[in-house]
Amino acid sequence: MGKKSLFMISFLILGLLFCCGRENCDYKKVKKEMQNFQLNRDIAYNLSYLALSCLQKEYPNKPGHVINSAEDIHLPSEMHPAFYGCFDWHSAVHGHWMLVKLLKMFPDIENVNQIRKVLDINLTAKNINKEVFYFQQENRKSFERTYGWSWLLKLFSELQTWNDPQGQKWKENLLPLARLISKRYCDFFPKQTYPIRRGVHANSAFGLGFALDYARISQDKRLEDLLIKITKKYYFLDKNYPVSWEPGGDDFLSPSLIEADLMRRVLTKDQFLKWFDLFLPQIPENILKPVTVSDRSDPKIVHLDGLNLSRAWCMFGIASVLPDEDPKKTTLIKAGLAHLKTGSLNILSGNYEGEHWLASFAVHAYSSLSNLKEN
Repeated sequence: MGKKSLFMISFLILGLLFCCGRENCDYKKVKKEMQNFQLNRDIAYNLSYLALSCLQKEYPNKPGHVINSAEDIHLPSEMHPAFYGCFDWHSAVHGHWMLVKLLKMFPDIENVNQIRKVLDINLTAKNINKEVFYFQQENRKSFERTYGWSWLLKLFSELQTWNDPQGQKWKENLLPLARLISKRYCDFFPKQTYPIRRGVHANSAFGLGFALDYARISQDKRLEDLLIKITKKYYFLDKNYPVSWEPGGDDFLSPSLIEADLMRRVLTKDQFLKWFDLFLPQIPENILKPVTVSDRSDPKIVHLDGLNLSRAWCMFGIASVLPDEDPKKTTLIKAGLAHLKTGSLNILSGNYEGEHWLASFAVHAYSSLSNLKEN
């Protein structure tokens, strides 16, 4: 049986297990249904190939490169020897994160040697130093700000929490770039007066969330304090968020849910419960129902597949801090499972526009569900 066939059958079987669709499904029933949603070794194996197939695939490529002079025209692999594949820099970064995450979850995954070989070729000290050099050049202040920045810090955090000799070597190689990006956060956010709320790459809440996780794992108190201060400044007074405006036509993040998923990291549980009740007094149907994707060959419309998956991880994260008796907890988990099911079934479309990045979103959504189960 081919890899693609196995991949689709695995997710179809997973989908058949999803049976909690009635409105009166209570938390105990939803909790039971959660157990039917998990990554297994076969699915992880097939997801890994989506990243492996593009991490060293240079074209097509969207570099986001500002040309300072005629001498500043280079191939993507010359500018970014570590992260030149998967169409753009940030997708290459989170493709590396996904492979590390899968190695940690499934140490005996069938293609473990191939995964380690690719990571070892890409994440060398020499390659990372060239990445640092690129960031330090003129007109690079806004390069990958803050979406790519946050995924780089997430990749570093994943390596930092992995007791693996090879992983620790990659972490040490990556350290200069992580430190540079940490400093970029400290330099930039005090200057950004207003948050960016759009559901795409520049979204401030997304950029703050992964960076806050990194700061805590790395015990970077200066960065942590700054990110908490900025988060409260941007979002603490938000009330009655206009969720009915979602989704936008090319969103891959929910502006409302990504904000709430950040705030539950920053506030105490009691503070968050009060804030969330004011922020979303009611959770409207338009955000509970998975979105429709009309054309997966369109690089912007296919963002909506990612929206289904990122909504899922936000719903699971928010639900993790809500009390069991809160109806919103059951509602969010049910909706999160529906979004995870829909998003998972559409990762493999045959279109590179989505296949070069969606697997990472799926793995993060399943990871968030796993954290919820353990909560």
